[in-house]
Amino acid sequence: MQTRIEDDIIRKCYDEILSLYNKAIALEEEYSNDLKLIPKKNWLSAKNLIHYLAVRRCDIRDLQIELSYLGLSSLGRLEAHVMAGLKSVLYALNCMSESRLETNKEFFQYVHFKEGDDQLKEHTEILFGPRPANRNVRIMVTLPSEAASDYDLVNDLIRSGMNVARINAAHDGPDIWLNMISNVRKANKNLGRSCQILFDLEGPKLRTGQIGLPSKTIHFAPKRNDSGKITSPAYVILYPETKKITYDNGYIPLPVNEEFVNNLATGDIIRFKDTRGKSRKLQVIIRDSDHIVTESRKSTYIGQGTVLAQIRNDQTVSEGLVGSIYSQDPSIILKEGDLLKITRPDIPGSRAHTDDNGNITNPAQVPCTLPQVFKLVKSNNKIFFDDGKIGGTVLDVNDDGLNVKITRSKKGGTKLRSDKGINLPDTEMKIPALSETDLENLDFAVKHVDLIGLSFIKEPNDVHLLQAEISKRTEKELGIILKIETRAAFENLSQLLLAGLKKPPFGVMVARGDLGVEIGFERMAEVQEQILWLCEAAHVPVIWATQVLEQMNKTGLPSRGEVTDAAMSSRAECVMLNKGPFVVETVKFLDNILVRMMDHNNKKTSMLRKLKISEGRWPSTGLRSE
Repeated sequence: MQTRIEDDIIRKCYDEILSLYNKAIALEEEYSNDLKLIPKKNWLSAKNLIHYLAVRRCDIRDLQIELSYLGLSSLGRLEAHVMAGLKSVLYALNCMSESRLETNKEFFQYVHFKEGDDQLKEHTEILFGPRPANRNVRIMVTLPSEAASDYDLVNDLIRSGMNVARINAAHDGPDIWLNMISNVRKANKNLGRSCQILFDLEGPKLRTGQIGLPSKTIHFAPKRNDSGKITSPAYVILYPETKKITYDNGYIPLPVNEEFVNNLATGDIIRFKDTRGKSRKLQVIIRDSDHIVTESRKSTYIGQGTVLAQIRNDQTVSEGLVGSIYSQDPSIILKEGDLLKITRPDIPGSRAHTDDNGNITNPAQVPCTLPQVFKLVKSNNKIFFDDGKIGGTVLDVNDDGLNVKITRSKKGGTKLRSDKGINLPDTEMKIPALSETDLENLDFAVKHVDLIGLSFIKEPNDVHLLQAEISKRTEKELGIILKIETRAAFENLSQLLLAGLKKPPFGVMVARGDLGVEIGFERMAEVQEQILWLCEAAHVPVIWATQVLEQMNKTGLPSRGEVTDAAMSSRAECVMLNKGPFVVETVKFLDNILVRMMDHNNKKTSMLRKLKISEGRWPSTGLRSE
């Protein structure tokens, strides 16, 4: 027989949960105008998100403890089915009470337990394609430029477990992108797989511009194994010397006069004598709109003024000259206390100038790709470079740029290179979400890809703008990925989710690099959890991104910490890997982790599969998992 105290606790818990229910209904009414704009198929998801927001506006920790003491659900897995969770606990409390408590039939009008989980699974399949045969979580990989010319690489990635191929619009160009897409579609057909293609728009990304450090020669050579056999040629980009272009992936940029570049075509041979007088050649493998991708199979030293001969059908067609060459690793070393000037993009970066006594006469300077931010930044605003590796404070602002004092750097200084991210977390960035370049790239994307990524969003209007621009260009139902990488995007997440639900399909990417800089790395763990919770409440798929298994991707061996991070990523619907020399091996490794974790975790719920360790000693064959 219950004591009076127990019955009072039951009634107290009941009243508190009923209060949560009433607050959820009230907030739903507050959002009634937004809900009218949500299509019917997403209506329950939008309502569930609003109900979850209402619950999370309250501190229910004491209530959760009391519910657990009563042997009931502590509401810790409420995200996908808020009202069903509240209703089930109310029903249990009602049955436990000696005096019957009030009931409310309206609880049955909302998302039920299985319905919420099924909604998320359905939205994930619509966005990312069919579920892989062996796991729940998809794997996304950023394609390197060589994916345009190396079909075997793309085929190996898909065969190893890649489910989504990401094209970064900040690099390469339409011809290379088209070749990448062609290789993905071809591999899909040959392997009988489904690999979606995401085209990630660059957005108003702040980056460091060209750092101009003159160099007399450039050296490049193919990669060889221990036996001396070539495993990969050297890739050399020929581009008009009048343009400022940066490349990654180990590609060698080589400036050449524009007329020569314009005459080149796929299959052409470029012959020349290198600086040692040795006969060398480059073969054109990709012709893009403003540059040429070539490959070389011999060690080569090339300098400014080298004469290049274009050969087609064994005939010399034209000649060109190598232009001004810059260092292959141009960088500025910055230490704590150093001064740095941020300039407009047309002024090349340079190292600090010193006098004969070593005193700095002119501080180092680096250009910024978006000079319009100079009108938005204020003195004492924080500024970070290269995912927070370097930090500083803005001392003053003028029409020509910013003067910055470096406050964060590793001991001995940190290198700052071209094309590295700049973050201004204290600055209100009133810049359009889509640049003119983004709109041009969108013309290409809507014809060829499955998903469009929107970078550096801040508010719902950014989402509406992309939705409208896609609708202007196509009637296809393209998926949209909202990249959460700014403080404003995180703070406006619930509004961004409602905006996305108005025109599905869509998902969210947790871009942890820029987001960590914006909000502070000490908050990153809790922030990524909150994003996962809100997205699950809206039944929206999440991509866990940035530096997943990065060390393994670069060196072939993972660190202990990043293996744990990869295991945690299984709580998302998709995990993104970046490009790297060991990317195929990394895909296989991540696939193994995700398959194993599937037996142990489903979102926040621990799955109690049979544990071999529960039977005592491990088998004599060694530690293994079954």
